[in-house]
Amino acid sequence: MLTPKFDTCFFERYAMVSLATLLGEHYAHLVNRDRPDLQDEEQSIGIEVTRAIRENKNVANALVNEMAGEDIKEVNAEDLRHINQSGYAYGLGDGTLVGRNEYEFWSLALPLKRILEIKMNKVNDGFYGDFDEFGLFVFTKEDLDLDQVKQTIAFMMEKQAYQNRLYSRLFLSQIQTLFDCDLETGQCKKYKVSREQRRQFYDEAIKTGL
Repeated sequence: MLTPKFDTCFFERYAMVSLATLLGEHYAHLVNRDRPDLQDEEQSIGIEVTRAIRENKNVANALVNEMAGEDIKEVNAEDLRHINQSGYAYGLGDGTLVGRNEYEFWSLALPLKRILEIKMNKVNDGFYGDFDEFGLFVFTKEDLDLDQVKQTIAFMMEKQAYQNRLYSRLFLSQIQTLFDCDLETGQCKKYKVSREQRRQFYDEAIKTGL
């Protein structure tokens, strides 16, 4: 019996199924590739998938538990090694100052801020090629409320104001909730993800990876 690995492709497939199920036809024809992770060449859509969570065994465990929609008592050492090698973003600093009102939020969500900065730089540099619509799908364990999501949208819109290539969509997945953020208008929609849907996403992501 093959043991599924919670590697980068597992998260990409989970994101792909999530988008098709929750957001419908527009994202129903994505395929799992590279640079960016999800692509629909016919509609010229490219979506990069990443995680912004604290590098901690308990956090990684909790993330996978939620994604499966049920308790997974253990994630073995090899699976955790895959998770921990999958590109957590730490140590990025560009000297950007944040205001006092933003500081408390970003001190809680620092891994999120760092990964957003990295991904915005990469899309602008052409690392993900050329698509008419670029999206960024981020798994996070931060418990963001709507005001914090709006701060995140404002942060990205300000940083991308003078970029040549930019993300027009941000998908923030808290596993049980998905925020679909329009980075052109600043609006966002919130989708609740049921336990049954999470089990479906998990099963499909695992099945297509065996």
